[in-house]
Amino acid sequence: MTQSRRIQVLNPRLANQIAAGEVVERPSSVVKELIENAIDAGSQRIEVELEGGGAKLIRVRDDGSGIAEDDLPLALSRHATSKIDSLEDLEGVASLGFRGEALASISSVSRLELISNAAEDPQAGWRVVAEGRDMEPRVTPAPHPRGTSVGVRDLFFNTPARRKFLRTEKTEFGHVEEAFRRLALSRYDIGWTLRHNHKTVHQLRPVSDAAARERRIAALLGSKFIDNALHLDLESGGLRLWGWVGLPTHARAQADQQYFFVNGRVVRDRLVAHAIRQAYRDVLFHGRQPVFVLYLELDPSVVDVNVHPTKHEVRFRDGRLVHDFLFSSLHRALGEARPNDSPETSDEPQQQTATQSSGSAWQQQPMALREGVAEARPGADRVRQFMAGYRALHPEHEESLLTPQPAPPGGSAAEVALAERHHTSVAETGAAPVARMAPAPPLGEDDPTQAPPLGYAIAQLHGVYILAQSKRGLVMVDMHAAHERIVYERMKTQVHGGALDAQPLLVPVSLAASPAEVATAEAEREAFTRLGVELDVAGPETLLVRQVPALLGDADVEPLVRDMLADLERYGRSDRLEARINELLSTMACHGSVRANRKLSVAEMNALLRDMERTERSGQCNHGRPTWTEMSMHDLDKLFLRGQ
Repeated sequence: MTQSRRIQVLNPRLANQIAAGEVVERPSSVVKELIENAIDAGSQRIEVELEGGGAKLIRVRDDGSGIAEDDLPLALSRHATSKIDSLEDLEGVASLGFRGEALASISSVSRLELISNAAEDPQAGWRVVAEGRDMEPRVTPAPHPRGTSVGVRDLFFNTPARRKFLRTEKTEFGHVEEAFRRLALSRYDIGWTLRHNHKTVHQLRPVSDAAARERRIAALLGSKFIDNALHLDLESGGLRLWGWVGLPTHARAQADQQYFFVNGRVVRDRLVAHAIRQAYRDVLFHGRQPVFVLYLELDPSVVDVNVHPTKHEVRFRDGRLVHDFLFSSLHRALGEARPNDSPETSDEPQQQTATQSSGSAWQQQPMALREGVAEARPGADRVRQFMAGYRALHPEHEESLLTPQPAPPGGSAAEVALAERHHTSVAETGAAPVARMAPAPPLGEDDPTQAPPLGYAIAQLHGVYILAQSKRGLVMVDMHAAHERIVYERMKTQVHGGALDAQPLLVPVSLAASPAEVATAEAEREAFTRLGVELDVAGPETLLVRQVPALLGDADVEPLVRDMLADLERYGRSDRLEARINELLSTMACHGSVRANRKLSVAEMNALLRDMERTERSGQCNHGRPTWTEMSMHDLDKLFLRGQ
């Protein structure tokens, strides 16, 4: 039988090593903590030097405010900090560090040397040393410019069990470089230097304007990121979101270029991740990950950063407000990305701007909304006369090929019902079909530089692709994928534009629920009703589903409602019903879209191009595949060695 032990106070060394297990996981953790201290000190230049991936040496030098001689004995003590002084300070903390544990934890598992100078005299510096135990009480003079240098040698030298878990030098340096990259993206006004084994890896100057910020991002993430990113800057209700989001066509296989900052602090938050995933839901190909560098700014008093020892997680006071703001901002930015004119010739005001690429060959560019393209260009009257004559000569093309088709045999009852309702409404009201293409002119005699974003059709390739001449060169369009998105977006607008058609259940579905789920159902009754679901509380642990949207009459109700309750409780918002309805609409749009090997006239091809320019998210089909790509004249000339 194990003998019980008395409660006792841990000695400081053991307590520091326990804290180090949370704060110091590997060399990158040390770099992160030391750089955050340097940022909090008001530094304008930060230098990081490594040897052996950081296991042998980590040295961080800054030109910040420094540490006074009298404060140095406390610098390596636990829970000693200059950043907060009271609970009120903690509730509105704006600094990156505030717990006062980093230096104590690092010094307990390494040989640490700290030299600092809080004066302008370079001979007025002071030095303290700690080697895996309590700090040496002696403070010695050490010349040093204004600022602080922290050297960490032989990490985990006194904890062999933890040292053996370190990976290869290359792997550990990769983690350090990623931590450096995050912090360099958090502060553009600071100059940064990273050296490894006496070789300079990154040297970044402080920048302030948007163009210089993009150059820093290109230096850290590659030029392709900026070439395929939309810049946005939106503000609402005390929240500001700015930064860069990648086009869906630039998604990656891994989530290795996703950076989100809250008041300058890099975070990985489930609520934020859910909002971004929802915004990209309709446009990403299967398994791909979006890329983004985004900055959220809000009052520090409404966000709690004291959630986790690594400070990667935060908690928002009004999570629903933040979630909805992020989702709506990104959803709108991605939806408004359409084929755009080059920055030099476009006179369309844009809320989001995109950096155009000049180096890559086949690529997709962002698009700006171009309502009435044909009417806006010179010769509009002549265009209209041409189309009137064309319709007189070819009455068979008067009814657009984009009219939705009924679901094929074997389709779901919901699909057939929606198709029948659509054709009935058209017959009764005389309204235009939901996916009717707007007429558009063929390529005429006007200057081709006046062509709309996707240009004018010149041919159809193998019954699959539309070839068009644009201002910049050649545009190739997958006609089925493009038409599928057009039909899908218009069906979504019709279905979600007003109240969803609801279908009462003949026999209500009873759900055994937890008290938390029952409380969520009562609190979110209005949200369920708005989505066409009638959910009643039948007891302390029982819920009744009495009504669902008509399109989901055959769906399995119980798991759908449970998932909605979980989303509403965690994020304050649920898109489960909308996602299920959109899946059905996507299937119907696919069946109702123009198929491969269907011969299109030039007028029909141009009509499809004009509809693409007016349709949200038309750069991708319903499954996330790209719908069009462009090759510039410069790239075509390179293929044929013209001018070389």
